[in-house]
Amino acid sequence: MPRIALATYDPGARPSKDRDLPVLVEALRAAGADAVAAPWDDPDVDWAGFDLVVVRSTWDYSWRAAEFSAWVHKCGTLTRVANPPEVIRWNADKRYLGELAAAGVPTVPTRYVAPGEAAGLPRDHEYVVKPVSGAGARFAARYTPGEHETAAAHVARMHDEGLTAMVQPYLADIDVTGERALQFFGGRLLHASRKRAVLAPGTAYDAEKVAHPDLQVWQPAEAELAVAERALAAVPGAPELLYARVDLVDGPDGRPVVMELELVEPNLFLFLHPGSVPRVAEAILTEAGRRT
Repeated sequence: MPRIALATYDPGARPSKDRDLPVLVEALRAAGADAVAAPWDDPDVDWAGFDLVVVRSTWDYSWRAAEFSAWVHKCGTLTRVANPPEVIRWNADKRYLGELAAAGVPTVPTRYVAPGEAAGLPRDHEYVVKPVSGAGARFAARYTPGEHETAAAHVARMHDEGLTAMVQPYLADIDVTGERALQFFGGRLLHASRKRAVLAPGTAYDAEKVAHPDLQVWQPAEAELAVAERALAAVPGAPELLYARVDLVDGPDGRPVVMELELVEPNLFLFLHPGSVPRVAEAILTEAGRRT
């Protein structure tokens, strides 16, 4: 019987935001695994006692990036981790978008502004500012050229916290066609979803945001699948990935581009796609069996 840990976060007194976690634990147990969910930062968890640790919903990691990176490294020395620790470390810093673009993958154009560098914010188009380490639209906001001072203060705040800022053009078609999330599991397309734009005009960067507004089932087009597969093929070292989510939006020419490649802790949206639960459980069990 394989022992499997699903790494999550500690929600404290609040209910967990991971609606899929108890369903997935139960599915794995029903399939014959000794499966548990455990907060990644719980000092009492013996990670070495598991055959496989699946990073599932460590949704506070971007606030504690260095600590999380150290945990991933340590956990990888004790047992098998999925996705692989080197993939997680690479993907936890959104400078990977520059590497994808250099590899020829269509991506949202991105400029990086490290602490100490001048922001150089756009003066002629709407744009987005966000940190290279973030999740759930944390520290993200969209601005018009007339909001230059507010945006500059946003960048300065991130620099004060030692964060590198990302500046991207706001791709207006997202307000019409939304953002599509293509989910892969066990090397195959699992399902896809679409949501409307997260960043509303005038919403402060430090305001709490709804990360997945108006989520709905989506059938990806061939062009979307092609871009997603190109992005996954460009991951350094071409590692085997247990899970991946490729978030796409339409560029100015109407063609899909990668907004984010989620290889750390993507929401699986199993509550929207309940038929995918058995496939996810099977893929995790296969991974555990291959690595024990």
